[in-house]
Amino acid sequence: MQYKKIRRALPEEAARLTELSFASKAYWQYPQSYYRRWQQELTITADFIDTHNVYVCDDGSSPCGFYSLVILHEALHVSGLVLAAGVWLEHMFVHPDNIGQGVGTLLFNHMCQLVEEGGNSLIHLLADPHALLFYEKMGCVYQGECSSTIPGRTTPYLICNLDSPS
Repeated sequence: MQYKKIRRALPEEAARLTELSFASKAYWQYPQSYYRRWQQELTITADFIDTHNVYVCDDGSSPCGFYSLVILHEALHVSGLVLAAGVWLEHMFVHPDNIGQGVGTLLFNHMCQLVEEGGNSLIHLLADPHALLFYEKMGCVYQGECSSTIPGRTTPYLICNLDSPS
């Protein structure tokens, strides 16, 4: 694997991170109608980068993966779901050219360290079904299925407890 470093995302990288999120989803060859529905949630803005913890894995030329965290100070009701208060992994995407090269593991480990340094021990996430095994390999525990923004589809809900032995 080439040398890669994790650093804070820059607001001017918003368009690149948006491209990366769509490219990562496209790896799984979802129907085009899904991407239209995901347009808003896969779009990263400069404002989002300015107001959230967004980190990129940089291969020296450009971001090849990124993640973002959102802190919910109280439970949030969204589309019939109740999202618990706490730290949520909002995005984690790896460019298809870098899948299987350890980028996701680097990002995940960095995220865990950041969350621990912030005094938290739980990370909540709604995962793409194709990423479920990755998150379980990283120590997350499957909690069940939640309804998706795609009708008739569900999304795995997992929790990573940083206090649990690996």
